[in-house]
Amino acid sequence: MIDILHILLFALVIALALLAFFLFTKFSDLSRQVDEIAFSKASQSVKYGKLTEQFIPFTKDFPFDSGKFRFIGTPIDGIAFEDDEIVFCEFKTSSSELSQKQKNIKRLVEEKKVKWFEYKVR
Repeated sequence: MIDILHILLFALVIALALLAFFLFTKFSDLSRQVDEIAFSKASQSVKYGKLTEQFIPFTKDFPFDSGKFRFIGTPIDGIAFEDDEIVFCEFKTSSSELSQKQKNIKRLVEEKKVKWFEYKVR
């Protein structure tokens, strides 16, 4: 009788170990799939933002002359060269925010820490 109980207990422990292993591998796979979906969504958001920013200067709501706008791309999207001012432009979509580098550039412009530099090659 004791031998049968030991065998049943051993079988139960093995079954629980196999179940735990199965659940762990399924959870790992599910976790990996969730990570892949999150990465894909973030990647799509970046692509959407990059595509959208290319068209913003040509929309009717853009407050500057699109013919006088020049794309830079990074660290800011571009500069509008108006007749009476030069405007640093950064376009954001959805809930995106300025990067730390962009915040620093904005601060420098607002503090009027912008200079002209001319270099002549001879």
